Amino acid sequence: MQLFDLTHPAEQRLPIVISVPHAGTEFPDDLRAELKPHLLPPDDTDWFVHQLYDFATELGIPILRARYSRWVIDLNRNPDSAPLYHDGRVITGLCTTTTFLGEPIYQDERAEVAPADVAWRRALYFAPYQQALQRLLDDTRARFGRVLLWDCHSIRRLVPAIHPGPFPDLILGSADETAAAPALIQQALEQLGSGPYSLQHNHPFKGGYITRHFGRPELEQHALQLEMAKDVYMDDNEQAYAPARAEQIRVVLRQTLLTLGQSLLDA
Repeated sequence: MQLFDLTHPAEQRLPIVISVPHAGTEFPDDLRAELKPHLLPPDDTDWFVHQLYDFATELGIPILRARYSRWVIDLNRNPDSAPLYHDGRVITGLCTTTTFLGEPIYQDERAEVAPADVAWRRALYFAPYQQALQRLLDDTRARFGRVLLWDCHSIRRLVPAIHPGPFPDLILGSADETAAAPALIQQALEQLGSGPYSLQHNHPFKGGYITRHFGRPELEQHALQLEMAKDVYMDDNEQAYAPARAEQIRVVLRQTLLTLGQSLLDA
């Protein structure tokens, strides 16, 4: 059972690690049988994000991508399911029972996953991804002296259960400026804002568990999350990959990662 794909560059040239925790689509057979068939595959998937960032290995950056769906376990939630936000939005937990719109995903419409099942999934799926990510960060920091984790996400332009209006094109999350050095945050904002895209910082997303947990700038281990509206790189229906749109944002992403990586090398 392969839980994730780790793509190494021919040579790691930049002190950056990319994480893609929500692009997975696989399910164990027994769990798939319990879900409502009409909801599969989950619309909550971060479709094609690993494809959007596949240029990163050419820059010398490794990419870790989960294979299993976030409906199996959400790799970007607190392991104890403590809510990441307290503003009334619909919050899906470590082992969700609803979509982002609050619709039950299980055929029996259970309100929670049994604690024993949650513990089993946490051990089988959650822990190995987090451990692999930390190993990548440790190896990179040992080589370069510092490291940046870039956690990649996407979301539908409009999800009323989370936010009343349309999301901006790009949302940089720095856990209220605690997950990375101020200079790195500023450089990321400048580069992301250099293109034709609307950009916000820490609102309405400030980074999930991965950013908050792995962002330890005092140890030269920095973390930033980039949330992206799906129609930035997909078609208007947010169903299919749109190569021309994707290439436009890839130019901005490439320059952002190059700038951040060079800044870390020069530090």
